[in-house]
Amino acid sequence: MAQRLTINYGKKPCYDIVFGQDFIGLAPELEALHAAERRICIVTDSNVEKLYAEEILGQIKEKCRKAVVFSFPAGEANKTLDTVRGLYAFLIKEGFDRKDLLIALGGGVVGDLTGFAASTYLRGIDFIQIPTTLLAQADSSIGGKTGVDFDGYKNMVGAFYMPKLVYMNVSALKTLEDRQFFSGFAEIMKHGLIKDHIFYVWLLENMYEICERDSAVLEEMVVRSSTIKKLVVEKDPTEQGDRALLNFGHTIGHAIEKAKNFELYHGECVALGCVAAAYISWKHELLTMDEYYEIRDMFVPFNLPISVDGISPEKVLELTKSDKKMNAGQIKFILLKKVGKAVIDMTVSDDDILNAIKEIYFSEEDLAE
Repeated sequence: MAQRLTINYGKKPCYDIVFGQDFIGLAPELEALHAAERRICIVTDSNVEKLYAEEILGQIKEKCRKAVVFSFPAGEANKTLDTVRGLYAFLIKEGFDRKDLLIALGGGVVGDLTGFAASTYLRGIDFIQIPTTLLAQADSSIGGKTGVDFDGYKNMVGAFYMPKLVYMNVSALKTLEDRQFFSGFAEIMKHGLIKDHIFYVWLLENMYEICERDSAVLEEMVVRSSTIKKLVVEKDPTEQGDRALLNFGHTIGHAIEKAKNFELYHGECVALGCVAAAYISWKHELLTMDEYYEIRDMFVPFNLPISVDGISPEKVLELTKSDKKMNAGQIKFILLKKVGKAVIDMTVSDDDILNAIKEIYFSEEDLAE
């Protein structure tokens, strides 16, 4: 039987997260959402469409009034208002109204974009998330953050808009190429670092099984990670307080992502940002030197970077100034007091950030040496 978590807001159930090893359980979930009375649009990208669109159509076409697919070219470069505009036009042409439903089938780009389109089409239409990447299953599909990039700045246009269901087929993780899988693992590791030392230790103890993608271990990992995020987003659904802790590693990570013109995957940049934030935590005397180096080195067995080349540290610092988490000109920075305990810090200076970026930066001169 599929495992299930319920996300509650204001002590009331909002939506369920369903975990399984296939898509067979999707049809009854849609029946519970009165799919028979609705049109459904599967929104996906060109990569995921080839893998799963026909299978999902086969699951749902007899369970709803009409089922169609909208696909856009894969990649962060297409997470834009232009793609949303194309989706709006498609929905209008297909006659979608407020009672109908969107399905976000894919990774974080698909989920964020579909959620934003759902929040704005006819002032709000229901949607569900079917995340197919580890990054999306671990992080972006849970909590109702939606958005698109604007002029290269990540998620500058968006809304908090809750799905009606998150359906995770954990076996989909086995289709990911290695780099994409381990990119998603950065968000898993982040959850342990900020909230759960026991989970962090469990990840290290199950390193081999995770890297080999053992089905049972992956499902337990995703369920435990999702439980951590559930507790955080329930407490602070619109990021007025503790939800900001989930941004650990993201301020510098997002800046590196843009500085590298999105050549690095999001999770790879988050890993770099986590190392930099742990470095600042050490320099602020929250972590010991040994704790910092242990955190840094624990990303390596999971094929995640702990250093980066081809950037200007000063440019990366400048890019942090466009971070959404700025508060009256000051970055709301997330630091670690210890593994499993993150804190919001408003005292991190430009020099702190620049030194942290230099800590993870290596140049051609470094390579020559």
